[in-house]
Amino acid sequence: QVQLVESGGGWVQTGGSLRLSCATSGGTFGRYVMGWFRQAPGKEREFVSYMMWSSGLTSYADSVKGRFTFSRDNAKNTVYLQMNSLKPEDTAVYYCAASMRVMRLNSWSQYDYWGQGTQVTVSS
Repeated sequence: QVQLVESGGGWVQTGGSLRLSCATSGGTFGRYVMGWFRQAPGKEREFVSYMMWSSGLTSYADSVKGRFTFSRDNAKNTVYLQMNSLKPEDTAVYYCAASMRVMRLNSWSQYDYWGQGTQVTVSS
């Protein structure tokens, strides 16, 4: 049973930083693409970033490029999203997700497994 458990969300002022973690279990994650998505109140879930676990290849939404960094720790089966220079518009519930697909990886519909989400709030 694949499980994803996020942690690390919280409250931070504009310009601050947070690091989200996503602990994985129950799967051979070297074969997976890991994604981060977020959903603000009243808005659709949106793509933030993905990483191909085996190669480390990453992709970012334009809105976070240069501020967020996706990384992994193979020994801990954990992926991270380092978020710097946070803005109020980054406020959302952040979700970790896993996919075995290879196309349209910026679409939430391509992901089969999801964590429970962690709240990030950035105050102005």
